[in-house]
Amino acid sequence: MLSPDYIVGLTDGEGSFTAYIRPPKKEHGSKNYRIECHYYIKLREDDRSLLENVKNFFRTGRVVFQRENRTNHHHMYRFEVTNLHDLQNLIIPFFEKHKLQSKRIKDFELFKKIVKAVLNKEHQTENGLRKIQQWKKKMHQYMGSPNTGNPYVRSRYRKSRVRLKNRTGNGK
Repeated sequence: MLSPDYIVGLTDGEGSFTAYIRPPKKEHGSKNYRIECHYYIKLREDDRSLLENVKNFFRTGRVVFQRENRTNHHHMYRFEVTNLHDLQNLIIPFFEKHKLQSKRIKDFELFKKIVKAVLNKEHQTENGLRKIQQWKKKMHQYMGSPNTGNPYVRSRYRKSRVRLKNRTGNGK
């Protein structure tokens, strides 16, 4: 049986909290954007049994295959929970009680806001949708360039630049 600390560590390292904003399906007569909220952990295909254990731990979600065609990458399996009520009643309370330790904390806090807004059907109003879009834009900013606005990335790069300049002895 997996422990809560193990789940937190696995999520800190290999997990994600995200939301997808989908335009209305006009062919079905829909007028509102759809917001899909996802919590997932993605691992190489040889770790599928671990993801099955995570699914058993939470007693919800599913494990799905994800084909990977990029060079030097492996096929993956992903444990995911997308049901809003399971996210609100199981996943969010779990991570509120068992705190994340990595930069994913910021994504989790934004994710909670988005799930709550969707459950309250705020995405069906122009202001609510705009608010969700702003939160979504702030997610996952720790990846990529040092100008993302995330303090984890920015501080790490600033320190490394200072150290590199001091090593060269030019003092600039």
